[in-house]
Amino acid sequence: MKLVFVCSPYRGNVEYNTSRAQGYCRFVQSQGCVPYAPHLHNPQFLDDSIPEEREAGIKLGLQILVRADEMWLFGSRLTEGMEAELKAALRLNKPIRYFNDKCREAKK
Repeated sequence: MKLVFVCSPYRGNVEYNTSRAQGYCRFVQSQGCVPYAPHLHNPQFLDDSIPEEREAGIKLGLQILVRADEMWLFGSRLTEGMEAELKAALRLNKPIRYFNDKCREAKK
């Protein structure tokens, strides 16, 4: 099974964005892949409102990205955090798939 790094918004409306990310992970799993969304996992033990812990969470997520087979990017807007993850995926030559917020594949 492919390991898919799920890239979607988190900050701002955290409750809404968390719910959306859970749905994106369900979609990835339904496609026969293993989803990993750092913004669902890392806040379980790191506080995103503390700059040092946010930075640690970003670094942890990027370590998983190195191991991921692909990145799937969800939503209609690119946040600062998503942009950093996307740039890292491009540097790593990871295949990237783009989806709207309804999980329909989109063009870049």
